[in-house]
Order: sequence, then C-alpha cells, then structure tokens
Amino acid sequence: MKNNVLIVGAGPTGLILALWLSKQGIPVRIIDKNAEPSQSSRALGIHARTLELYQQMDLAEEVIQAGYPNIQLNLWALGKKRGVLKLIEQGKTLTPYPFILIYPQDQHERLLIRHLEKLGVHVERSSELISFSHHSDHICAEIRSPKGLEHYSARFLGACDGGKSPIRHQLGLKFSGGTYSKLFYVADVNVQGTAVDGGVHISLDREDFVLLFSYGQLGQARLIGLIREDRIQAGQNLSFDDVAHTAIQDLGLTIEKVNWFSTYRVHHRIVSDYRISNVFLLGDAAHLHSPAGAQGMNTGIGDAINLAWKLAAVIKGQASEQLLESYQIERRAFAKKLVKSTDRIFSIITAEGALAAEIRTKIAPYLLPKIYNNAPLSHFIFRIISQLGIHYRHSPLSQGKTGKIHAGDRLPWIQQAQSNNFKTLKQMLWQIHVYGTAQSELQTWCHQHNLPLSKFVWDTNCKKVGLLENAVYLIRPDTYIALIDAQANIDTLEQYFQKIQMKYPEKIEANSKNMLG
Repeated sequence: MKNNVLIVGAGPTGLILALWLSKQGIPVRIIDKNAEPSQSSRALGIHARTLELYQQMDLAEEVIQAGYPNIQLNLWALGKKRGVLKLIEQGKTLTPYPFILIYPQDQHERLLIRHLEKLGVHVERSSELISFSHHSDHICAEIRSPKGLEHYSARFLGACDGGKSPIRHQLGLKFSGGTYSKLFYVADVNVQGTAVDGGVHISLDREDFVLLFSYGQLGQARLIGLIREDRIQAGQNLSFDDVAHTAIQDLGLTIEKVNWFSTYRVHHRIVSDYRISNVFLLGDAAHLHSPAGAQGMNTGIGDAINLAWKLAAVIKGQASEQLLESYQIERRAFAKKLVKSTDRIFSIITAEGALAAEIRTKIAPYLLPKIYNNAPLSHFIFRIISQLGIHYRHSPLSQGKTGKIHAGDRLPWIQQAQSNNFKTLKQMLWQIHVYGTAQSELQTWCHQHNLPLSKFVWDTNCKKVGLLENAVYLIRPDTYIALIDAQANIDTLEQYFQKIQMKYPEKIEANSKNMLG
C-alpha cells in the first residue's frame, strides 16, 4: 500500500500541508503549474492562532522577525477616528501573539519553501495535474511537467489548487455561494500620513471604504477598497486612478508611489464535500469569502494542519481511516460559520443607499467604541479575529468538559513565572496536561504507554482561564483538547483511544519506526 501524499498547489496551504507531513516522516510530492513562486503580496495578515501553530515547526519567531506586527485596529468615519481596539491589550492574557502580523504572501511562501527544502522536499514547478482517478486505497494521477507526461500513484491527494480548483471541478462538487457585485482593488503603496503608524485602519465614508495595513518599512501599506462605478467598463484597463479616493482622503493619506495594483471580484462560497474517497480539498479550493478580517489564508493553513496529523496517523497505521472523517466535520463547520459572518460584515460595509450609509458612518461608529471599551466584548472580538475561538466541540474526537472549557477547544494559554504551558506543544504528538497534582497511577500509565505527561503548578492563572485542578487534559497533535476528565481516570483514557480507533503511543512508535525505516 502506498504511504505517500500528492499535493497540488504550492501556495501557503499546500506548503504547510507538505511541511507538517514531512516533519512527521510522511513522503510527499508537491507540484505547482506556475513556473515560479508568487511575485505579489496578496494575503498579508497572519493571526495569533496561526503563529501558535507555527511553534510546532519553529517558524513563529522567524516569521515575526520578518513581518510587521500591527497592534491595534482603528475605525474612522467621515474623516474622524471613532474607535481603537488595542489588540496588544485585549490579547496579552490570551496568547503570546496579541497582534495581527503583516507579512506579504510572496515573502511568506519563500520562507516556507526554504524550510521545506531543509526537509529534502522541493516544489516541482511548471507541473500540472491533468487528470486523476481515485480508488479504495490510492489515487492515480496524470501529471504533465517539463519532463513530459507521467503517471503517478499516491495514497492520498491534497487539492490546494485555489478558488478555481480543477480537482474540485473534476470531482463535480457543488461550490455554493455567490459573488459581490462591487469590483474591488488591492494595492501596495508608499504613503505618507498619520494613519501609517503600525496599525490596521478601516475608513468608512457614505459610499466608500478602505482598509489599510501597515507593513515593512514605515510608509509601506496595503490598501483594499472599491473601484469607482463610473470607471468599470468591459475591457477597460483599470489603474489606481480609477479608485474611489474619498475614504483614502478621509485618512489624510498622500500616495507617493503605487508598487502593485490589482482588481478582483469577491466571492463567498463553500464546497459541498471536503473529502471524496482519498481526495481532500483545502484552502480556497474548499472555501472562499470576503477579505473582512483577513481570514482566508489563515483558514487554509488551519485546514492543512488539521488534516496533516490525521493523514500521518492513518498512513503510519496508528489509526483507522475513520479518523479522516473528522476533517470535514471540523473544518467545514468552521468555514461555513466564517463565510456567513464575513458575508454579513462585508455586506454592511459595501451596501448602497441612504440607510446603509447611515449605518456605516453613524450607527457603527457610535456602537463600536462602546464594544471596544467593554472588556468581555473586546476579548470576544479579539478571539474571533485572531482565530483563537475556533473549536471542535461537536467533533467525534471531543469528549468531556469542565466549566467553560470543553473538549474540542484550543488549550488556553497561561504564563507562569519564566515559562508557559505552550512550550510542550512544539511537537506533533498526543500528550497529557495536568494543572495541579498528577496521581501516581496516571504517571505510571503515561510512562508505560509512552504518552508525555506535563505537570503545571496550580495557581490563580489556571483558575482564571477555566482550567480544573488535577483534571486530565488530553491534547491532540494539533494542540486542541481531545479529552477532559475531572477524575483523571485511566479507564477513561483507554476507552477514549478505543472509541476513536487509535493505537496507544507505545504501539504507534514501534509501527512508525518499522514503516518509515
């Protein structure tokens, strides 16, 4: 039986899937029809949850050093600043990364490629998947590359081939949703003005809006906004001169140079199935939504990490293929919610008419500062924007709860003296956390089953985030909580692994060594 994965598409989603699989010893082949990596910055924002997951590959600090943290969100209406959400204040007790990191996609991809090459994997350029067939235990692919036509077999196929996904089309899957009527632009510019201050700014006018992200050297910014309706004509070459400049002027900006400019239509769609047999859809191939909140790339990366550990477990013989069913259950539920919420926000921002203008320029600027100044609400907003609030509570892999923490939640981050509880999460493996005292029977069982056990001092920080003293928290390889047991019962742990049809870690390790040689 094949034990490899073919990945089509070398954007951030495909590269992360390849990295996380390779790190776990799974052979991968990644192809991309483009002759070279992306030369434009496209997606920019990297959120706190993505940076937390990047710790597993020792990527987080390197990415932060290369990027530009934006530490607050600023709301403007009709040329006046109406509200500020200080991310660093709202998130400093929630995550080690209380900001939006602005890091251009082309630079981001090159960094990921360098790390992938260190693992001996190279992206095959000018290589295109022509067709494929899927069978009970493998897929057969026809690949056209500079070397000619090739037939290739793999255990699994990862479709990371973008919004127009040929793989999705060949599978005949529905991609329900729609397209916004407005034409949008994205531009990287050199700019002067007080708004270029290391923050994210949204400027609302009666018939216009603009999003500004600061990055790179001071004075470099990404703008997202609307093309003027009177300039949109079939076949016309549009430029920055055709941008609706009202909201830009409201920020007091002077555009000195346009480094890159592109127009696009915004879609909101979600695929009917994330998995067909041994084929999995990830990233834009599975979901498209508005740029509100800069969620797209981060969601694709989340897809890849969620799927990678499950594919690795199945290929290594650690788990039955039943485990793979949880990929769609977990990730499609989140994407469906995300598409719905970003659609609502974007519809309000871009709606036409007098009522919409009043909501944009008067009602929203009145309400949002009150929300920003309310600690529970501002924390809630931060969790949504940063993707810390993603959970899999309804997953078949989630069992148990204690107070406000449920299995399926992201493990809460706590800082203790000179350390924190996320330092144990740098490896992709099952592990147990106990905050307080771990029973001797539990320690013996974990040692016998090669399951890492981390013990933390019980303090007020633990109680504040909702952890329960002496309870067992079983953590998945992607750092979400799988099981919570207040009684720390060994039988409960054993029954959990039986239920999800996974072998114990002691057997996993032996299997892994035999398989990967």
